[in-house]
Amino acid sequence: MAGRLFGVGLGPGDPELVTVKAARLISAAAVIAYHAARPGRSNARAIAEPYLREGQIEEPLIYPVTTGTTDHPGGYQGAIDEFYARSAERLAAHLDAGRDVVVLAEGDPFFYGSYMHMHKRLADRYETQVVPGVTSVSAASAVLGRPLMERDEILTVLPGTLPPAELAARLAGTDSAAIMKLGRTFTGVREALAQAGRLEDAWYVERATTDRERHARLADVDPASVPYFSLALLPSPAAAAFGAEPVAREQRGQVTVVGLGPGGRDWLTPQAQEALAAADDIVGYGPYVDRVPPNARQRRHPSDNRVEAERAAFALDLAKRGRNVAVVSSGDPGVFAMAAAVLEVSEDPQWKDVPVRVVPGLTAAQAVASRAGAPLGHDFCVMSLSDRLKPWEVIAARLSAAAGADLVIAIYNPASQSRQEQLVRARDVLLEHRSPATPVVVGRDVGGPQESVKVTTLGDLDPATIDMRCLLIIGSSQTRVTTRGDGTSQVYTPRHYPA
Repeated sequence: MAGRLFGVGLGPGDPELVTVKAARLISAAAVIAYHAARPGRSNARAIAEPYLREGQIEEPLIYPVTTGTTDHPGGYQGAIDEFYARSAERLAAHLDAGRDVVVLAEGDPFFYGSYMHMHKRLADRYETQVVPGVTSVSAASAVLGRPLMERDEILTVLPGTLPPAELAARLAGTDSAAIMKLGRTFTGVREALAQAGRLEDAWYVERATTDRERHARLADVDPASVPYFSLALLPSPAAAAFGAEPVAREQRGQVTVVGLGPGGRDWLTPQAQEALAAADDIVGYGPYVDRVPPNARQRRHPSDNRVEAERAAFALDLAKRGRNVAVVSSGDPGVFAMAAAVLEVSEDPQWKDVPVRVVPGLTAAQAVASRAGAPLGHDFCVMSLSDRLKPWEVIAARLSAAAGADLVIAIYNPASQSRQEQLVRARDVLLEHRSPATPVVVGRDVGGPQESVKVTTLGDLDPATIDMRCLLIIGSSQTRVTTRGDGTSQVYTPRHYPA
């Protein structure tokens, strides 16, 4: 059974403007084909990259010539026709083998797109489907904030390759227009607009919706700076009501400190997912950055775990320059994590105007408690045993006070390679106030691939078995351990307390 051919429109450049259907087909296809200039650079592939998967066959269709100069005996058109014929047969070989082929197309496949040359050669031989995309004309109109047409107005789409006199005649007889294929034709297009008396109304838009977007009044543009991926736009005459200048894209950056939760994507909140998707830059401790799915349009900045202040300053500086930055933390960013570090560093006057937002996450204490039952069912406190940022004397005094108050205690950072004695000393402090039979929950890598949860007692707790991947929950005098019918244990602290 032959494969199916899909011409898939990718929109004007922003990967987020790829349709849901296009993304699904790209991810599912066995073969991904795309036209490319020498030496293989393809804007279409760059747009689609977030939706590609490992194991797909890629067929770059590299143009043999991109200008009118060639030594082909049939001249430029002969070289291009031969290229399209050979490209079509390359795709036909995959289709004959039963593989579905997606041909990527910038914008819309049937709007000045190279895909149509494959369609003409293959659509009569194979099952074919064309998926429309947002055109560059629609994108340019949106970027300028100016409508293309309204009511009975006429929009004309023209190639800039027409002779200036013919362009001028067509421009004089339409309400609004889009002129494609600029680049080397720009001078002639500007001349045609002037002849038609429309130059003062014309706008120039380059690489709309991408990070290299540029727009200006066409009369002010240097012809030497104009690439092929640009167009001229005469908006609707009604656009005059929108003011003299289009509003520039918002450049004000911000820092969003995002809680990733304790483990897998299942515990990532929709709000956190939205913040990560909107970010231009992902900043954080290396293993936490690795938990964020790669996105080709985003920059990733992993760093060591001991440079919180430097990381915060780096993120704030990126935001000051207009970037939307997500600083990621495991669990909740406000619990022994990056939110406090970012806010503290942001007090520096140089970052006083940078907005900082905190998106909460499921804490490690909540995750471990849920696996064990409900040990946090009554009053509890949360403490860190790390003495890197506070002296041990403070930790010991707080432990003693919390134990004396009969609070359940969730302990973060209980031990590390360089901190082996703190938990031993903490256990001694707790035993001054608690029975050796006090239930203790030990959670390791909860939510991760090496998850384990163990219920023991304060007397039997072995500090040598604890490391930084663990979180401990020390029960109160009221915490109970029950055995279920299947032999498993559950821990809970009743909500009532004896008088």
